[in-house]
Amino acid sequence: MDETMTENAYKECRLCPRQCRVDRAAGQKGYCKMTDRPMIARAALHMWEEPCISGENGSGTVFFSGCSLGCVFCQNRKIALGNVGKEISEERLVDIYFELEAKGANNINLVTADHFIPTVAATVEEAKRRGLRIPFLLNTGSYVSVEALKSLDGLIDIYLPDIKYINDRLAGEYSSAADYFETACKAVDEMVRQLRSRSKDGKVKNIFDENGIMKQGIIVRHLLLPGHVLDAKMIAKYLYDRYGDEIYISLMNQYTPMPEIGGKYGNLGRTVTDTEYQSLLDYASEFITKGFMQTGETADESFIPDFNCDDRVL
Repeated sequence: MDETMTENAYKECRLCPRQCRVDRAAGQKGYCKMTDRPMIARAALHMWEEPCISGENGSGTVFFSGCSLGCVFCQNRKIALGNVGKEISEERLVDIYFELEAKGANNINLVTADHFIPTVAATVEEAKRRGLRIPFLLNTGSYVSVEALKSLDGLIDIYLPDIKYINDRLAGEYSSAADYFETACKAVDEMVRQLRSRSKDGKVKNIFDENGIMKQGIIVRHLLLPGHVLDAKMIAKYLYDRYGDEIYISLMNQYTPMPEIGGKYGNLGRTVTDTEYQSLLDYASEFITKGFMQTGETADESFIPDFNCDDRVL
């Protein structure tokens, strides 16, 4: 773990590009709406990630409350706003990792943990020291500083980042983050750098077990937003041009319009059409050789976990 990014980072928080500089250790809250004490909304086996992540046993997901992005269309809005969750100690968080492993989880999937990276680094390091056998996965919106990510070097086995926008106007309108694309690209570059450093030839090694479950690697996701196929195509092309076959690219059509969206944001009030998604897949298939697509009725609120904090591991 990078010694420059310790839990003292909470005292003048700059973990994300918002640069709030509030003293979270003293109970102050910045954009993410969290203090330095980890708040967990759900910890359970999750079956709806990519097949190489969930498999048949499920991914051991730990959903952290709060968020440094706050997208208007967020499917996990209940917890992103910081209104749902249970405060736990670092010791309890480490225990949760082991309990999920005992349930048969393929990995420990840290969901929206960017604003708790010092805690994540400390608990992952402790779990590995105590002999946790399954991989750790960071599931992130990629709006996080490179300095924070560097503290996870050697600790995170699988990176599952989003690239949400390439258009700065959309990023500003939907996430109040006009610098999103530049920031996210630097973040993914750092994730790739870390994984490249593990191989002798300097290239990312995506490693799978005999059942096709990923043990090490990177999958970059993009959620197609209704009415924004061009943005999605540009993101797919950017990712392939920059990283080639070193990464997997996951193109998703599961956008689900939340009730509060209404007619405020134009096309965001509807689901993605089959024509829109097929247009993206047809384009991406011309160059992407390692990737994932979604089939069936994915835009369904049944895919969204109920963040009621009653899971037994909590």
